[in-house]
Amino acid sequence: MSIPQSFIQELLARVDVVDIVGRYVQLKKSGANFMGLCPFHGEKSPSFSVSPSKQFYHCFGCGKNGNAIGFLMDHAGMGFVEAVQDLAQQTGMQVPQDDQSPQDRERAAAQRQKQATLTDVLEKAGEAWRKHLRDSPRAIQYFKGRGVSGQIASRYGLGYAPEGWRGLASVFPEYDSPLLEESGLVIVNAEDGKRYDRFRDRVMFPIRNVKGECIGFGGRVLGDDKPKYLNSPETPVFHKGRELYGLFEARQAIREMGYALVTEGYMDVVALAQLGFANAVATLGTACTPDHVHKLFRFTEQVVFSFDGDAAGRRAARKALDGALPYASDTRSVKFLFLPSEHDPDSFIRAHGPEAFARHVGEAMPLSRFLLDAAREGCDLGQAEGRAHMLSNARPLWSALPDGALRRQLLAELGELGQLPATELASLWAQDGARHPGPAGAAHNAPPFGDEPPWGQEPPGSWPGDTAQTTRPWRKSGDWNGKGGRWRREEQRPAQPPLPRTPVAGRADHAARLLLSHMQFLEELSHEDHGLLREQPAPHGALFVWLEGQLHEHGPQSWAVLREALAGHDSQALAERLMSGSHAQTEGDEAELRAELRGLLNRMLIDALKQEQNALIAAAAQDPTALQRYRQLQERRRILESHGQPGS
Repeated sequence: MSIPQSFIQELLARVDVVDIVGRYVQLKKSGANFMGLCPFHGEKSPSFSVSPSKQFYHCFGCGKNGNAIGFLMDHAGMGFVEAVQDLAQQTGMQVPQDDQSPQDRERAAAQRQKQATLTDVLEKAGEAWRKHLRDSPRAIQYFKGRGVSGQIASRYGLGYAPEGWRGLASVFPEYDSPLLEESGLVIVNAEDGKRYDRFRDRVMFPIRNVKGECIGFGGRVLGDDKPKYLNSPETPVFHKGRELYGLFEARQAIREMGYALVTEGYMDVVALAQLGFANAVATLGTACTPDHVHKLFRFTEQVVFSFDGDAAGRRAARKALDGALPYASDTRSVKFLFLPSEHDPDSFIRAHGPEAFARHVGEAMPLSRFLLDAAREGCDLGQAEGRAHMLSNARPLWSALPDGALRRQLLAELGELGQLPATELASLWAQDGARHPGPAGAAHNAPPFGDEPPWGQEPPGSWPGDTAQTTRPWRKSGDWNGKGGRWRREEQRPAQPPLPRTPVAGRADHAARLLLSHMQFLEELSHEDHGLLREQPAPHGALFVWLEGQLHEHGPQSWAVLREALAGHDSQALAERLMSGSHAQTEGDEAELRAELRGLLNRMLIDALKQEQNALIAAAAQDPTALQRYRQLQERRRILESHGQPGS
């Protein structure tokens, strides 16, 4: 999206940087300017100056400076377009969208209005639950028992959803409003249409985006009921794969402490904040994604993942590694903290103290070591087969890293472990990557005709040296199966140049075309579908991640608008190639196109399940649970294969 410079200048002329900064920083008048504690680094004496005459802020301690747009980008973690839209909304200005059709502009405006309305509804529910907490001794005792003070409860907006099926009816007189269902607060029974509250008799954790808007909730039971934790569903404002619990509250502490601490649960975040680690955030009941990591790197250059020390924690760390690899540049630090199996971060600090926990954080395993450990897990490096297996495991991990010194150093270390010089390993992987995939088990250099003798060998009765004369000097006449035939020499003909071939479109190509042509289809996909698309190998995965970001920021857009927004992006060449030529036309009945996309995704899911099953078979000897997981995946495959369309 291209925003005219003239509009940006007019916008900055209308906003007051003192008001914008003052929402996040306590400012006091000091001469012609305003002063406060810098939000970008820890300090006790104010060195952060905001000038109303120059509409500029500057910190004399750390050097941070900029205008109102820059402040929202640096402090609130917004993108440029998001910051401009936020300021424009506050001033009543309309961001120019000349490159969009009236229908697209109307749809985007409706989407923004819907998001604003849903966050208002969620905030109203959160306010009611905060009041209920004050009137619930049982809920207060739960938090006290976990060591949570009233100050921390207020900071994180903790609340309590009382018992009863329709508790929110006292908060929302129009309990039948569709907004309550769309926001995830109310569940509608599909059979009889009856409505009831999603969260009942649970302590509540509001989930906020980086602007501080309430976008969802997590609820925990006070007893032993199941499920222990319950999250808001995916909604137009809440996407688990892109949001982190506690990030809004942790921003300042992350900057002051120099790193973000990623944990697995709401209570981990709250308890850690109570005990001096206010820089903690948590994933929302899902594996850490590249979007999570990307968002964290807006606020810091160091991320430490802290997981429980059991097998589940190790698996969660492995998924976090996959999410972190694309962003592990030479200037960033990613580490993994593994606590003893009997502890989570909360229990560890209570047992051993904040100093011991801080020491463990400092000694956390760097990404490079964890990558090497993950690659050689289950491999016997004392045997050639084990070393080859290790290198096979390492290749996709290493390939996901951005080019730089870290990537090249790891290539050398992997080569040393695999007893291959780094140059040979790089050459081997480059050859494998360039090789066109063929049928399983087929040799890449197999001759195109099954009745030809192997190259470099002579058929019966030939003279030595004849086979080197031409590319295909021999044919075997007779039956197609070779019975009763004989070899004969063909005429000497100059080799013909290969004809240009149109690349065969893969499933990821076709799925990308459908989504670039009909972006609204993205809104209908499940979390599993989104994860599948994001995890596609480069360059497709990056395109799907970008497309999701555009949907989250602007709503569904036409290909014409997306093409302009892609200018200069790494995915531009792929998208333009896919959307060029007659094969790119995806017009037709939308119901049929949706079914076509569903079929493609089902086939891609089946392929992913097959790969996971193969890995489970290999791990069955060491992991007793592997076969059980294999059977679960087999049942999932059966359902997909019986209901899914084959795709192409």
